[in-house]
Amino acid sequence: MTATFHRKLLGAVEIAVYIFAAIGFIMVAIYIAVASGLTNTSGIIDEQRNFFIDQSQSWKSGQEWVVLQEAIVNDAEDIISAAATAGVNPRMIVALLVVEQLRLFHSNREIFKTVFAPLKILGNQNQFSWGVMGIKRDTAKTIERNLTDPSSLWYLGSEHENLLDFTSEHPDQERFIRLTDKDSRYYSYLYAAILVRQIEKQWSNAGFSISDRPDIIATLYDIGFDRSRPHADPKSGGAKIDIGDTSYSFGSLARIFYESDELITEFPR
Repeated sequence: MTATFHRKLLGAVEIAVYIFAAIGFIMVAIYIAVASGLTNTSGIIDEQRNFFIDQSQSWKSGQEWVVLQEAIVNDAEDIISAAATAGVNPRMIVALLVVEQLRLFHSNREIFKTVFAPLKILGNQNQFSWGVMGIKRDTAKTIERNLTDPSSLWYLGSEHENLLDFTSEHPDQERFIRLTDKDSRYYSYLYAAILVRQIEKQWSNAGFSISDRPDIIATLYDIGFDRSRPHADPKSGGAKIDIGDTSYSFGSLARIFYESDELITEFPR
């Protein structure tokens, strides 16, 4: 009896070891994929300006937009508050949110049908990108660092340095909780708003204002700090987002929403 018990126990331990080893391998693989950019989606560049007119309808023709509108309006207070704190137009934050959520809704059809649509809620990511605004961990850390580094090209000034101060001794854990909180999306909107302000600041300091170019701001939001290089003739683009039979770039879809009359009462231009 004892020998049999020990053999079973040993077998269970070996299985547990294999399971934990497999989990460890998967986690390492995910980390390497994120760090090396393998999880980044392929991007496109918008070459023709009439694209914004010709492709302006498909994105709002389905149930996804009906659900998304209601969910965004429910979060209006947090969006407006976060935008005011960072000093940006709330509609710019909504434009980014619209693109992130439509991308999620259309790429995860079954989840949309079974979860997002019935509950009329926003998709809250917690793997490669975090929260409703799809902010990566390294991007969040860069946003924080730019706030406190006067030598940074994205530094906003001493009055903004404490906007994202942590309240605990575990910033990594606190950051994750901030950005994936299912009960409040305020920090997701605040990180996004600060990122927009930092991008605008970098370009303004270089002599190129993009405050009236939601397509460029959205493109830079999508492709990241390291590819934000101010110049006189920026082009929009970013990740390709397929909605029905239409393909948009991240930047073009943000601009199409921004210049539309959708949600214009709640979030004016």
